[in-house]
Amino acid sequence: MTAIKELKATARATVGKGAARAERRAGRVPAVIYGDGKAPVSISLDFTEINRTIYAGHFLTTLFNVDVDGTKHRVIPRDYQLDVLKGLPQHVDFLRVATGATLTVDIPVHFANAENAPGIKRGGTLNIVAHSVSLNVPADAIPEAVTVDLAAAQLGDSFHLSAIKLPEGVTWAGHGDDTLVTITAPSGLKEAEADEAAAAAAEAAAPAKK
Repeated sequence: MTAIKELKATARATVGKGAARAERRAGRVPAVIYGDGKAPVSISLDFTEINRTIYAGHFLTTLFNVDVDGTKHRVIPRDYQLDVLKGLPQHVDFLRVATGATLTVDIPVHFANAENAPGIKRGGTLNIVAHSVSLNVPADAIPEAVTVDLAAAQLGDSFHLSAIKLPEGVTWAGHGDDTLVTITAPSGLKEAEADEAAAAAAEAAAPAKK
């Protein structure tokens, strides 16, 4: 069961840019709750609380009970805007989550045992292509992350979506078998291997000595 965190909020009587600026000046962050076939609810959140919650991590994959003046809304954050200069929260969008719902969520990818990979020990570079994957997940069982085990990774290896064992009830939201990470050989080794290949080809093409 996914843990549900609590947030306090107050209803906003007015909306629009002017009202949003007034909320921010008062130390609050404007937000909206929408979805599940119900009318949107404009709210405001305490700046300190929501700023701490966002930067604690896993914000977009966490369920919340948002208490709006005594009425609780079960939601998941769908988006948030930060000030481009200071990185402070400016607005948050929450999606209502019905009991038994399935959500499409971007889940972080963790790469385990890279330090033990033979390809890394030979001087290879870990080239991460995707830091997250889009999954269809039960709202009450959102995984914190999915893991790719690199313990046996060799130079030139690549790992795809199919390398990840998904939890029960979780499916891919996209299509295809996208690359997640590769082990790239160091340039010196690539040149040496190319020279060896060229020499072998030249030797094979040379006329046999009598």
